[in-house]
Amino acid sequence: MKTTLTKAFGTEAAHLPVKGMDINRRTVLDNDVEIEILYCGICHSDLHVLRDDWGITVFPVVPGHENIGKVTKAGSKVNKFKIGDLAAIGCIVDSCGVCSHCNHGEEQYCESGWTLVFNAPDKHIGGVTYGGFSQKIVCDAEYVLKMPEFKDLAAAAPLLCAGITVYSPLKHWKVGPGKKVGIVGIGGLGHMAVKIAKALGAHVTVFTTSKDKMDDAKHLGADEAVLSKDSEQMKNQSGFDMVLDTVSAKHDVNAYLNVLKVDGSLVLVGLPSEPLEIGAFSIVSGRKSFSGSSIGGIAETQEMLEFCYDHNITADIELVKSSGINEALARLEKGDVKYRFVIDMKS
Repeated sequence: MKTTLTKAFGTEAAHLPVKGMDINRRTVLDNDVEIEILYCGICHSDLHVLRDDWGITVFPVVPGHENIGKVTKAGSKVNKFKIGDLAAIGCIVDSCGVCSHCNHGEEQYCESGWTLVFNAPDKHIGGVTYGGFSQKIVCDAEYVLKMPEFKDLAAAAPLLCAGITVYSPLKHWKVGPGKKVGIVGIGGLGHMAVKIAKALGAHVTVFTTSKDKMDDAKHLGADEAVLSKDSEQMKNQSGFDMVLDTVSAKHDVNAYLNVLKVDGSLVLVGLPSEPLEIGAFSIVSGRKSFSGSSIGGIAETQEMLEFCYDHNITADIELVKSSGINEALARLEKGDVKYRFVIDMKS
């Protein structure tokens, strides 16, 4: 298969900084679109893969799974897009397409395993896939999303991961008017969860370990903010239908199981590297559930984009030039961002 060279930003080893490099992209096939990337979000997962924190990185690696751009080429069988259209690519760029999950629009649970936009086996040209820290990307049109014309397009980029990661469980657990919802943590995922849960009509309480973020929670639209380190404040919390846990560090989940009502659910979307301990009485007393959720499928991600557009929801971001990627990654590692970095790929 023919390939073309594309400029990108990546690294050749975990201890090295991100730098400019050339990568191969396949030429456009009949069902493909080529997209010039305008904006790409920087997610904590990108940092983990760059640092090989999970021990699965194949170097050289080019991360980036929150991609917005314009279609520059379209294959002969593509009817969904035309040249010049705004388009977006999130985490999923391929799946088996025939299993029960794929047939029900849940490609994220594909029985054969879906293909991640970066650092996954590339079925077309071999090697691994390369993500959106790059000038352009080629993808099967079935996995490309129509991008609404948000006023701040850059601030919409994190919707492709952070947005769908919280939207999917909020919808699955039927969050809406009359529901009492807790959000644990107020980072990249948490701040999106507050906005989306409020737009769905829920009463939203943020649980945070930081006093400084209590005011931020209210600014984002939360009805209440609770300092989770304060035992007196926690003692007064109860009756939650659902608590969405966005924390990716080891923490006491029993504290949040204890605030659920009977049949309430604690849903984890953060990715702690260490196991979490659950006390039996925390779930047996009240028939409570402890669950997890991944991203969403292509159809649900499109639904989320339309929902956020209709409700004027985007992420709170810091826009950085491509020359500032390493500085942004260093700050992200320290937690010094409110609440998401986005790279201006035009720079």
